[in-house]
Amino acid sequence: MGYGVPVTGQDRTPSSIAASELREKHFEPFKEAMQAGALTIMVNSGSNNGIPFHCNTELLTKWVKEELNWDGMIVTDWADINNLYTRERVASSKKEAVKLAINAGIDMSMVPYDCEFTEDLIALVKEGEVPMSRVDDAVRRILRVKFRLGLFDQPNTLLADYPEFGGEAHAKLAYEAAVESQVLAKNEGILPLKKDTRILVAGPNGNSMRTLNGGWSYTWQGHGASVPEFTERFNTIYEALAAEFGKVTYVPGVEYDLDSPLWSYETADIAPAVAAARNADVIVACIGENSYCETPGNLVDMHLSQNQKNLVKALAATGRPLVLVLNEGRPRIIREIEPLATAVVDIMLPGNFGADALAALLSGEENFSGKLPFTYPKYTNKFAVYDYKPAENQGTMAGVYNYNAVMDVQWPFGHGLSYTTFAYSNMTVSKTSFGAEDVLEVTVDVTN
Repeated sequence: MGYGVPVTGQDRTPSSIAASELREKHFEPFKEAMQAGALTIMVNSGSNNGIPFHCNTELLTKWVKEELNWDGMIVTDWADINNLYTRERVASSKKEAVKLAINAGIDMSMVPYDCEFTEDLIALVKEGEVPMSRVDDAVRRILRVKFRLGLFDQPNTLLADYPEFGGEAHAKLAYEAAVESQVLAKNEGILPLKKDTRILVAGPNGNSMRTLNGGWSYTWQGHGASVPEFTERFNTIYEALAAEFGKVTYVPGVEYDLDSPLWSYETADIAPAVAAARNADVIVACIGENSYCETPGNLVDMHLSQNQKNLVKALAATGRPLVLVLNEGRPRIIREIEPLATAVVDIMLPGNFGADALAALLSGEENFSGKLPFTYPKYTNKFAVYDYKPAENQGTMAGVYNYNAVMDVQWPFGHGLSYTTFAYSNMTVSKTSFGAEDVLEVTVDVTN
């Protein structure tokens, strides 16, 4: 909870979330998940307003266990009890860190390095620093989850018991998810493309399975997705477009080192891509990021790399229509190059079938329906949330002072175009007066 909004934007660094914000926005989805039957939750590795989440009794015990009457179990993140001593410095020793975390409500410790946790906990109980009732509660919660999962009836998870794993039914769902999640952010009439269109695929993400999957896929930083034995049966964007349209060439212009665990290394050779563009009807520039996750993915500049911006500018200068495909784990600033594009599609991290979905969407075989789950920023110093406040629009005074604080964003939260147009009319509400506990029925006519 709150892991995604540290003050610095860097992984595992402190956040400063107000109590009301933490409760109303960050806690709410976890609350919904637990009330819907989630059996385990993992704790944020960082701290908020000076208190590490792993020793925050109010959040772990009061909010989760007492107020929700939730009977699942709470597990730490990697080595994060030790980190109360080694990194957060709120404990004088690893032993005291165990005391703080267990008494706060932690039920299971993810200990990757040694068995000192068990020895320290036994000693703390004998010394009366951790009550036996707290240990009993944690053990009950762990055993309860194992019983619910049937682990005492069948302790081993065998591949033979899951014949549909990785099968056709799951592949179909993965493809459908990719189709429904990709967002058409801009379209000045160029999409869908005709089947006989001559296409140049350029950009470092154009022929990579690693970038489609992102981090925590195949390997921690995602570079295992570039190993042929894992992904050769799936299509990259270039391969999917070639299968869909036929007349497709690939000249990257900018490339990542796809075998390296380091996500940000690029090389540029733009001239061959520009030359190839002159023989194409449409350029599909696949830009964004290489795969990454956690601290190795930290960055200090939200702008798209200069190499990639230079590539897009050079391709646009040929006069050929340009379709930007954004393949990235977070919105990179593209203010300089967005006006150069005739269409923009944000595919984010769509997985193994993401390229097949994109090809079907670009051809019109499928229709775009995805909406942005975030506000896409236009400037690095103008991040905006989507919950509008009246104070953001106060007008001007005597035509001199502009009090408007409305953020100028690239695309707002929920933005997403389609090949279809919609009209909404005749909205009605079942009651004209109501109390907080009443259920309202709202109807509206939608013309597709």
